[in-house]
Amino acid sequence: MIYLDFAATTPMSEEALAVYAEVAKTYFGNSSSLHDIGSDAARLLSICRKQLAELMNGEEKGIYFTSGGSESNILAVRSIIEAHRHKGNHLITTATEHASLYHLFQQLETEGYDVTYLSVDRFGRIDLAELERAITNETIFASIHHANSEIGTVQPIADIGKILRKNGVIFHSDCVQTFGKIQVDVQAMGIDSLSISAHKIYGPKGVGAVYIDPRIKWTPCFLNATHESGFRPGTVNVPGIAAFVTAAQQICSGLMEENTRLEALRQYFLSRVKELPITIEGHPEAHLPNIIGFSVHGIEGQYTMLECNRYGFAISTGSACQVGKQAPSRTMIAIGKEAEEAKQFVRISLGKLTTKDQLAQFVAVLETICQKRKVGKSN
Repeated sequence: MIYLDFAATTPMSEEALAVYAEVAKTYFGNSSSLHDIGSDAARLLSICRKQLAELMNGEEKGIYFTSGGSESNILAVRSIIEAHRHKGNHLITTATEHASLYHLFQQLETEGYDVTYLSVDRFGRIDLAELERAITNETIFASIHHANSEIGTVQPIADIGKILRKNGVIFHSDCVQTFGKIQVDVQAMGIDSLSISAHKIYGPKGVGAVYIDPRIKWTPCFLNATHESGFRPGTVNVPGIAAFVTAAQQICSGLMEENTRLEALRQYFLSRVKELPITIEGHPEAHLPNIIGFSVHGIEGQYTMLECNRYGFAISTGSACQVGKQAPSRTMIAIGKEAEEAKQFVRISLGKLTTKDQLAQFVAVLETICQKRKVGKSN
């Protein structure tokens, strides 16, 4: 089977696997234990923290390791807003956030917070003027993703950061899809907090990280938690973290070259599907090179996905966290699609194993699917 679902998850790299095995064997101690074996693990953990911070131009003290992107999002938001609730109760986010954040903000509304959900244009980008208008004296926090996981649209994060900082609003960004794909620099972008995940960048599942600027106050979500400076409970996964940082260093070192290669593959795919009844979604310029979301006219996305699977291609109907949901994609509705149109959406996402030949084969499958449906309708 040809895998075109790298935005959902990636296979672990050989280097990350090797590091995981070596650290699990050699640094098996609990990093909180006071004996030498525990201290060795703690020292390695400290090195990993420093190396990961360097990749995003952050500070070592701001890194907190977690179990992945969703937990990172939830803990970052809750720990920061709780520490600043005395200043106000207004929060800002977007209508197209990842499910972990969107559902969290819905829950926060039931807890007394006032939440503004910014709209997006037909390409999935927010309006900076609308963001400025949304800020009030009660606004304490905003969470705006770096890029959308379904259509790949990249938000103008540096401009957003300037507006929020000017108004004294703490800025969190979900960078799970962008870290290692495009440059993430917390200083240049004005980001106070972000979340990332290992399994999106050829690291292990079950590992992620939050970065919180050490100057930003936060309150632990779990009373008397001792791990990760009280940020979360649970024995720290040192082998997983070492493999995560190995994968992160590897992907960031070749970021520009891979970005160029993936963009060339993207353009090749777009040139090959021009004659098909397909609409490419997302921003034509401000997009991740590896994510291509599109609607196949008159065919439900689930049918397209299952047919592709039958022909040996793994694609998705959107975010993997939303699989099984009957409702149409929130992102598609937010960019102006009707419910029936939104259900026609599918996504392919490219990775370091993707080749032009694979995409040529995939286009042939799409042509077959579209032709079969056309013949079926005419009968």
